[in-house]
Amino acid sequence: MTEKMNDVSGRGWLTLGLRQGEPGVSLATDFYELTMAQSYLEDGKTKPATFSLFVRRLAKNRSFLVSCGLETLLERIRRFKFTEEELSYLENVGFSNDFLSYLKDYKFSGDIYAIGEGRVIFENEPLIQVEASLPDAQILETLVINTIHFQTLVASKAARSYIVSGGKRLVDFGLRRAHGAEAGLYAARAAYIAGVGSTSNLLAGKMFNIPVVGTMAHSYVEVFDSEDEAFKSFARSFPENAVFLIDTYDVLAATSKVVELFKNGVPVMAVRIDSGDLAELSRNVREILNEASLKQVKIIVSGGLDEYDVKKLVDEGEPIDVFAIGTMLVTSADQPYLDIAYKLVEYDGKPKFKLSPGKATFPYKRQIVRHYSQEGIMNYDEAIRYNMKNGGEKLVTKVVEEGEVILHLPALSEIRETFLKDVERLPESLRVLEEPRQRFKVVIR
Repeated sequence: MTEKMNDVSGRGWLTLGLRQGEPGVSLATDFYELTMAQSYLEDGKTKPATFSLFVRRLAKNRSFLVSCGLETLLERIRRFKFTEEELSYLENVGFSNDFLSYLKDYKFSGDIYAIGEGRVIFENEPLIQVEASLPDAQILETLVINTIHFQTLVASKAARSYIVSGGKRLVDFGLRRAHGAEAGLYAARAAYIAGVGSTSNLLAGKMFNIPVVGTMAHSYVEVFDSEDEAFKSFARSFPENAVFLIDTYDVLAATSKVVELFKNGVPVMAVRIDSGDLAELSRNVREILNEASLKQVKIIVSGGLDEYDVKKLVDEGEPIDVFAIGTMLVTSADQPYLDIAYKLVEYDGKPKFKLSPGKATFPYKRQIVRHYSQEGIMNYDEAIRYNMKNGGEKLVTKVVEEGEVILHLPALSEIRETFLKDVERLPESLRVLEEPRQRFKVVIR
């Protein structure tokens, strides 16, 4: 199926704080992208160029990444146009009239090759490859890096909690601590792709059709003269999904109150513990609930959790049904950035590469070919020149041709299924939180 790039916006895209056509997208770039583009034009360097976006090296405690953000990028490229107000600003900071005329008519008309969202990927594998005239491809550098970096970062972080969760449900509670509302929005999207089943973020729920959940805050309980009154009031408002926060004062006393309320007809779906020794408290709460024949009531835990906490609690067999993860997830607190780069790999049909120590690059547009064992487990990848013939699964696909999206973009639920399938094929040695004993093999030819 072929669709115009501007049709991507039919999914309800939004850049927070901006209305369609207002400034914000095209100037969300680095100054030197435009200075280089102007110089290229003045020097006549406008032949076809290919830039590749890839992660040079994985962090010590990362054994894989999850590709994410492609659809967001395509929409941002569609909106990458310069308004009269923006052009006036650029004139004031020193750009030439000829270059401003070029920007006035700017519309990306090149090709984009990409690894689909939700795929497990490794270092030196091109997530995005942009093929266009040199100035056109250069101008997009900052936008491409910024968009793909953040969502890939968060998806890769979320995947770690999913892998160690043992099938327990994960919820995104991160919006309030995200680095801005837009970061919280796209973090929820990335986390859902990588196995987090729901979010507290209503905007993400509306825009991306992610299931939304919520409970109550401690302030809600404090407003009432007693926990009993707070719980009864909340249950009257939400009888079908009453979740009670039980650690405002005394967790075990509150659990006993929940039991008594249930006996008197007050519905309860779950209880949430947000502080203290979650292992011991969850065991004690489960015991009280079970003794009262409330085995169906779920236990949710929250409070600064990350994948290491999830693994510990799951490995110890604690009776926890849902893990709400927030701050550590949406900020990727233990690894807040990727060593990501957007590098020229080809110009005018000639190979281009760096030889800088520790930052060497590989020339030419690339295809990633994945090879599996007889059991269907990932064995190794090859990075080959794009049109080379090679057996195996090809991960890179042409998604934009002459400025238009040429593939049907999958729904978020389909992307999520892609991730779940890839994780099942990930070698057991890479399903770890610490540095793996051996890195996944990527052969560059």
